[in-house]
Formats: sequence, structure tokens, C-alpha cells
Amino acid sequence: MISLRHPLAAAAGATALTLPWIGVLASGADFPTGTTVLLSGLAILGSSFLLAWAAETAEKDVPRSFAIAVLAVLAVAPEYAVDALYAWTAGAQAGTERGIEAGNLAIANMTGANRILIGLGWSAIALFTIWRALRVTDVSVRHYDGRLADAVVLDRGISIEIAFLGVATLWAFFIPLLGGIDVLDTVVLVGLYVAYILIVLRAGVEAPAEHVGVPAYFQAYARPRRIATVIGLFVYSGAMLLLAVEEFAHGLEGLGVAYGIPKFFMIQWIAPLASESPELIVVAVLVMKSRSTAGFNALISSKLNQWTLLIGTLAVVYSIALGRYGVLEFEFKQSLEIWLTAAQSFFALSLLVDFELSAREAVALLALFVSQVAIEFLVLRVLPVANPEMLSHRSLLAFTLIYVVLGLALFVRRRDSVAELLSLAGVTARQAIHGGRVPEAD
Repeated sequence: MISLRHPLAAAAGATALTLPWIGVLASGADFPTGTTVLLSGLAILGSSFLLAWAAETAEKDVPRSFAIAVLAVLAVAPEYAVDALYAWTAGAQAGTERGIEAGNLAIANMTGANRILIGLGWSAIALFTIWRALRVTDVSVRHYDGRLADAVVLDRGISIEIAFLGVATLWAFFIPLLGGIDVLDTVVLVGLYVAYILIVLRAGVEAPAEHVGVPAYFQAYARPRRIATVIGLFVYSGAMLLLAVEEFAHGLEGLGVAYGIPKFFMIQWIAPLASESPELIVVAVLVMKSRSTAGFNALISSKLNQWTLLIGTLAVVYSIALGRYGVLEFEFKQSLEIWLTAAQSFFALSLLVDFELSAREAVALLALFVSQVAIEFLVLRVLPVANPEMLSHRSLLAFTLIYVVLGLALFVRRRDSVAELLSLAGVTARQAIHGGRVPEAD
């Protein structure tokens, strides 16, 4: 009999969380919305743990950056599914009121997911890591004098992720100016992510970190069995996320709409919050194991693939549904949302260029995010103001300007750190070009 402390007991427990949802799908019966949300949410939770263990186990055979990148892709797969659904509807019903609405909802869902990932994800995980370091030793946290001065210290090995995210962020500012998401965005953004994956693959396998619990147990398997286990965990957990998160998101939408919350607000914030939860759980698990650097690597990689693959593939899905090449267009409000999302990413990168994220900086990220969402909701749904849409547009522009100004100021102040980051990213790129080694200088 396996002890409850045995690693397989933990793996079985996580798997058990997904089984009730499989029963729901197999039955084909209609369940109350609350039941659907609960059971699909448990499936997401269990799958998130399985994803984390698979990625950590895989580190023994592939570069750690690549394992985390795969984890990031699978963890945000539900977000792809939800966004692709709206892009498909926009193409299939192009020219109709529903098709136009679906195109705008696709952009709203994408921008909401990206801003949640940074505004809530990066800030909350940083604050959680720093808070936990007050009670247990975490070498990823550096203590400084002053209020909220302690900081999470990032491994300089993630310089390549930050550099690619910077390029994708700069490109995103131009998307609204080009009339919609088109093939050029697909080529540039998907190309960026492919280049990133090739670099982390060719840069060489890193020395694996010491693991405990489930990953350590699986890493002790013989290589064929270990690889089969990793693939099985990735496939099963990824499939469960795809099967559960859309129903979870729609269930949350139904609950929200029942209380009079607008559709766009639900699609932009509540649905992405549901689909982003797996990766945040995964990162929290890594932090609990004092692997904060790996956690932030996952968050940065998630942001990179959402900012590249997610945007870049929308035009492909739209064109397939349309039956010919087409450009996914959107209204001016969604252009403002894209600019605001790019500006938030720009500001967040200015915080990371020195490879630290302090509690003070995390609070700033969180406060700016929460205040913008709150003001948007108050303007559109609560306060009796004349022309709320115009006021909403001005609010989006104002926060965009705040993010850009703060980001520029920090980049100038930290220009030496920017130079160091670009130098480190260049070393990694040259190492990949030369098959895992850096050529000696002449």
C-alpha cells in the first residue's frame, strides 16, 4: 500500500481532481452552472500540478528554459482555445453584427489575459515570494533596508526571454496602425517565438536543479520510462485544460451575466482570469519549493508566447473560418486596449532589466492594474457621467501614457542594466548559433 507521503500518492491525488470532470463529459448531461464551474475548476487545479511536475521532470533531458517554455505554452493553451473560438466566429460570420462583435471580443480576451498575467500574476507571485522568504530561506530573495525594499532576484539566464519579449512588445504598438491583425503580424510574431525556442534548444542543456517529491521520483526512472511519463503528463494535463477551461470560463460568464455584468467585461476579465489560473498555480507551486527563478521564467515565457503566438495565430484562425485570406479587424476601443497592454508590458520590462523585482515595484504593477480596471468599470457601469465611452477612451489613453513615461524613465535610469541584459542575450544567441558553445574572441 502506498503511503500518503509517497510521491505517487500526490500524483494520484492531482489526477483524482480531474476525474469528476471526465465523468461530467462522459455523461453528456446538463449540470447547473455552479456545479460546472466547481468541477471544471477542480480539473484545472489538478492539471496544473501535473503540468508543473512534468516540466520539472523534463529538465533532466532538455534545457531548463525549454522545459519551462513548453510548460508556458501548455498552461496558456486554454486561453488560445477561448480566443480562437471568437476569431473563428468572426471569420465564419464576417460582415454580420455577431461577426464584428466576435472580432472585438477576441481582442478584448487577448488584452485582458495579457494584462492579468502581468498586473496580477507577476505582482502577486513576487509579493508571495517575498512574503514567504520572511519565514523560510529563499536564495532568490534579496533583503534590503527600507519599506517594501526586498526584491526577488532573477537569474541572468532569462535575459534571452526578456529581450524577445521586448521586441514583441515594441511590435505590438504598431498593430493598431496596420488596420488589424494580418499575415505580417503572423510572420513577425510567430517567427519571434520560433526563433526563441530554437535558441533555447541549441544553447545547450543546463545542469538540472535538485528536485524533491514527485519530480525527483520521476527523474529516477530509466530514460525511456521517464520520457514516456513526461509526455503522458503533458498530453493528459494539456488535454484536460483544453476540455475544462472553456466550460469553466463560460460558466463564470453565465454567473456574471446573471448579476448584470456586461459581456465585454466578462470576456476581457473573468474568462481570462479563469484560463490564466493554471499557470499561476504552477508558478505558486514552484515558489513553494523555493524555485522562484523558475517560476518567474515560466511567467515571462507565458507572456512571451501570449504576446507572439496568441496574437499571431488569430489571423490564421480567422482566415481559415473565412475561407480565404482576411484581416481580423477591430474597433477603435480595442486599438486603445492593445496600446495600453503594450504600454503595461513596456513598463514591466523596465522593472526587470536589472534582474530584480522589488515589493515596491510589484505593488506599483498591481496598483496601476487594479485602478485602471476599477476606473473603467465605474465609468461604464456605475457613475452617472455624460458620454461614458469617450471618458473610457481618455482613461485608457491616460494609463497608456503613465506606463510609457514611467517605463522610459526607468530604462534611462537603468541603461547600464539594459546594456548588460542585451550583452547576455547576445551571448546566448551566439552560443545557440555555434551549437552550445561561445566562440572565443579574436
